[in-house]
Amino acid sequence: MHFFKFKGKKLYAEEVPAEDIAKEVGTPFYLYSYRTIIHHFERLKSAFSDFDHLICFSVKSNDHLTILKILSDAGSGFDIVSGGELFKVLKAGGDPKKIVFAGVGKREDEIRFALENKVFLFNVESFEEAEIINKVAGEMGIVQEIAFRVNPGVDVETHKYDITGSEGTKFGIPEERAVEIFEKTRNLKNLIPSGIHFHIGSQILNVNPYISALKKAVNLCLELRRRNFEIKYLDIGGGLGVIYEREKPLTAMQFSKRIRKYLRKIQPCKIILEPGRFIMGNSGILVTKVLYRKKSGRKNFLIVDAGMNDLIRPALYNAYHKIVPLTLKNRKREKFDIVGPVCESGDFLGLGRRIQICEPGEYLAVMTAGAYGATMGSNYNSRLKPSAVIVKGKEFFLIRNREKYEDLIKNEILINFS
Repeated sequence: MHFFKFKGKKLYAEEVPAEDIAKEVGTPFYLYSYRTIIHHFERLKSAFSDFDHLICFSVKSNDHLTILKILSDAGSGFDIVSGGELFKVLKAGGDPKKIVFAGVGKREDEIRFALENKVFLFNVESFEEAEIINKVAGEMGIVQEIAFRVNPGVDVETHKYDITGSEGTKFGIPEERAVEIFEKTRNLKNLIPSGIHFHIGSQILNVNPYISALKKAVNLCLELRRRNFEIKYLDIGGGLGVIYEREKPLTAMQFSKRIRKYLRKIQPCKIILEPGRFIMGNSGILVTKVLYRKKSGRKNFLIVDAGMNDLIRPALYNAYHKIVPLTLKNRKREKFDIVGPVCESGDFLGLGRRIQICEPGEYLAVMTAGAYGATMGSNYNSRLKPSAVIVKGKEFFLIRNREKYEDLIKNEILINFS
């Protein structure tokens, strides 16, 4: 469900023709739908309404300040993995008492920053990390609640880079050592081990691996309680899939119905969810302009002004994103490789796409680009990062300025050795 729809021959973002925005702000730019964001958040909130729960939006998926503000105002907490993400959430008005700090490589300065701001919970990935948090908390005179991220050793059907809960990944503590590590933590006087966390991957379409991981987490919770640990939190991560092509992801309610009987076994317990793609995936598109139409050998190319520096998912994951013109025309459809301006053969947005013949100056939309799009952008080839716009009803608002050339060198220090 999203609110990017064709009305007649024009693609609309809610009540605004996307082409009107493109002509005003220039391309490339990310375009988000306020209504879609709220729709997904409310559906997830409703699906778990009969549990004490906290939705912590995964900031890594989209960290525009306005997006974070919208979700904070809706009642969301936040899943962060760096000091920079914490800084952004706080600048957007996020409540630190709703922030969980995850990530396998937390630095001491980031830990201190989080403790200074009284974040709700640390999701800890190793006993060694727990020792560092305990040391810093002790220096600050703080007693901090933590959850241990447990690796359940579950395989999922997704891209190999998105698998985070199988045996041999860098994430979490091995399930078979979890009780031992919890017991060792009793000696860390500035920590309270009060939660279990797992996250098995991203773009998950089959709930069965999730259930397998959840069963292990529930059994661990019950065992720890028998050992007099007060386990108050179960963080079940994120990873729910969305439609990019022809996938059939679970709805929030379907997901909730499949797992709720396991969650009931450990009540009372606050359930923490970490959605990112589920909320933002189809809440945003990338709008780009055709620069050239070109033929090379037997191949037709549409060369556009957005590239792998703006949306790296096709190049990095071989990910599929539907690509459509902003305005449909009565033209012949042909097969094109839709490629960007970056000096890499892997710089493409879509290969072998049957699409109407487009002329230079016309616009295309790369769909379902709201998650892991802008956040994974770069300045490769010294290209400027794109602007971002959000639509709410009949109005649209610029939420990120397009970079200028001066931005490329603002942190550089020029040393003259001559």
